[in-house]
Amino acid sequence: MIQQTVARLLPMAPAKQFWIVTNEDLRPAILKQLSKLPKTQVLAEPLGRNTAPAIGLAAFLLLRENPEAVIGMFPSDHVIADEQNYRSTIERGIEIAAEGENIVVLGIRPNRPETGYGYIEAGSFFKGEALHVRRFTEKPNAEKAATFVAAGNYFWNSGMFLWSAQTLANAMREHLPKTASLLEEIAAAFGTSKFASAFRRLYPKCENISVDYAVLEPRSAKGEEAGQIFCLPADFDWNDLGSWTALHEHQTAKSTPAEGNIINAAGVFVLNAHGNYVHAPGKFVATVGVSDLVVVETDDALLITTLQQAQDVGKVVKHLDEKKMHKLT
Repeated sequence: MIQQTVARLLPMAPAKQFWIVTNEDLRPAILKQLSKLPKTQVLAEPLGRNTAPAIGLAAFLLLRENPEAVIGMFPSDHVIADEQNYRSTIERGIEIAAEGENIVVLGIRPNRPETGYGYIEAGSFFKGEALHVRRFTEKPNAEKAATFVAAGNYFWNSGMFLWSAQTLANAMREHLPKTASLLEEIAAAFGTSKFASAFRRLYPKCENISVDYAVLEPRSAKGEEAGQIFCLPADFDWNDLGSWTALHEHQTAKSTPAEGNIINAAGVFVLNAHGNYVHAPGKFVATVGVSDLVVVETDDALLITTLQQAQDVGKVVKHLDEKKMHKLT
């Protein structure tokens, strides 16, 4: 999927302008899959610190070369159709982001009350189809999600953002000053023999926080006008495969399996079972009288949840991180 993410964007920028922040386990595979990208621009976090430090580091690195450069943040777990429309939307977002201290978020029109996505409350129109952002709401409960969808001025937060290097750097300094200082020090060492050691030493000291919580929410709290955050409605097919629920939805839409069961196994027996997602390669799997389950087996762990609660898997990851069980994440 990371190859697809880069391929969608290559018509807009050369490979030398791409930066990827990943982890040490995935970096070798990414370098192999994306051999045209500069190796020095595929950065492996010494320790996972969520999206604020990751995209913030990119801002401070680019700030040294071109403060007015517009940075796009694009997660690699998205499935997108109508790529021409996708690129047209991004081009419009770049124009807005380049006009000053503006932040642009691509918003997805909700087609159901989804509790697994964050929501954007849109206000008045800015220019053309762009809308001022009033506030962000993280993953609401089912009742509140239904209220948002009915209101008509809420969008799913796609996690795709556009801002200039200067804008993001300034926002990090304002809302996350300790982490911003660490990232500036790391960026100052880039291109020297001290970079690797500075990265390993300083990056784990950064706050473990998403850019949504760290920057977007406090920025939007300034008010619809003063916040200078704009939602650009995305009129292309989109799916975020960041959860097992979304993956099940995507795969059933593509293949329409019997009774909605997606089962990856060496052998399968199904009896009165509906809408399950099971990943147990090499095993024989029997599903009997169960519905809406998610079962994922790896060499050293077993996940069992439901499609309705699969979004809470992030809490498991947080628990493992707190217990320093990093091999399981």
